[in-house]
Amino acid sequence: MTSSLKFGTSGLRGLAVDLQGDAARAYVAAFLAHLRSGDRLSSRLVFLARDLRASSAAIAADCAAAIADAGCEAVDCGLVPTPALALHAMAGKGAAIMITGSHIPADRNGLKFYAPTGEITKADEAGIASALASAMPCVVPLTVRDESAAAQQRYLDRYRGLLPPGSLGGWRIGVFEHSSVARDLLGELLRAAGASVVGLGRVDQFVAVDTEAFADRVLAPLPNWVVKHQLDAIVSADGDGDRPLLMDANGSFVRGDALGMLAAQFLKADVVVTPVTSNSAIERTGGFARVVRTKVGSPFVIAGLQQAIADGGERVVGFEANGGTLVASDLEQSGFGLTQLPTRDAVLPLLAAFALATNTGRSIAQIVAALSLRPACADRIERVDVENVAAFLGDLRNRAFSAEHFSERGAIASLSDTDGLQFTLANGDQVHYRGSGNAPELRCYVEASSIGAADALLKWALAAAVRRLN
Repeated sequence: MTSSLKFGTSGLRGLAVDLQGDAARAYVAAFLAHLRSGDRLSSRLVFLARDLRASSAAIAADCAAAIADAGCEAVDCGLVPTPALALHAMAGKGAAIMITGSHIPADRNGLKFYAPTGEITKADEAGIASALASAMPCVVPLTVRDESAAAQQRYLDRYRGLLPPGSLGGWRIGVFEHSSVARDLLGELLRAAGASVVGLGRVDQFVAVDTEAFADRVLAPLPNWVVKHQLDAIVSADGDGDRPLLMDANGSFVRGDALGMLAAQFLKADVVVTPVTSNSAIERTGGFARVVRTKVGSPFVIAGLQQAIADGGERVVGFEANGGTLVASDLEQSGFGLTQLPTRDAVLPLLAAFALATNTGRSIAQIVAALSLRPACADRIERVDVENVAAFLGDLRNRAFSAEHFSERGAIASLSDTDGLQFTLANGDQVHYRGSGNAPELRCYVEASSIGAADALLKWALAAAVRRLN
């Protein structure tokens, strides 16, 4: 039987029933064998954390068994954000595994692997796949060391002080808690800065929240909460706390690439690394000495960060279009020290946005407007056959087919195939189609001259794709 498990844009993902048990144990065994083969397992400690999915606890137990069988010691960091796990593991000089499916549906799950030096690369993924053939599933009784409190505290300490005490005095901020493992940490950090925090939408069972899909039903209550509770903003994160969500006092969502850009500005980055899906206006702002574009996915952004450091970048910051922000340099900021953490983080860009707002006496809406980003929006078509998606993208590479596909919208001026297909039309509008690396979805990103035009273009682009896919 064919397994749903595969490496996507950020880790191994698939159906939870395919991952739980022997498969999880085999992949962990292969991961550790791969690190050993390169003499990269510098400690016996392997740190584990998980999100709130129903399947995550059992899969964590499978991972712990495989770790023990490999002669290592499993360390349980509990329910903490992915960047908190990475931070704690790097401090302990150990490897790490996050059990999470991030924003994808609750019946799916995944493993995100970290070497002692940080998130693994695409080359590491190939090495794990190669070692998988000889990995033997195991059943080992074990006791797991609990460092969940220490991992949470280390993460809080990382950001405590970025917003000085009292700096958010007078702000009323809602935290859309849902089932994110970042929910309590976000509230604690905002309260420490003086904000009045209102907890919203907390649930016990896992709910998939895609922070890029603003039209999702799960996000529908947020604008009403702003009015009902008289909020200056609402913050949130996805299930494993590495993708941020921000709504301003007007009930408008802030795009992830705008959040990433605000974080880069706050950190005074000289080099910014971001995927091709981030807003095309980033280069035009002239706020950074260099902007590097990559494929979608944290391994590609991390590779870009590493190259930027090698090329002499001093303040190197990366972010994905979802807003998850990565720091490749040790940075000093107004007396606040921030060590490198080259993995996606939701908390940093949210705190940076509030810091910029309070430092300049402006609202969230005002600091976002000052970016002058080109109006853009994104959505996806769910539960589509991945072979049909590949065929559709293949057809679009044909010049005659793509010209006919876009005939209602105008002539095609240029095409970029860095990741998927990004079409720029003669009027400057952009339509970008790409298959998801994590789920059976076709993602679509658009830019246009106004918010209304972008909304209309997105609706057209999705409807046109549905006709081709059916």
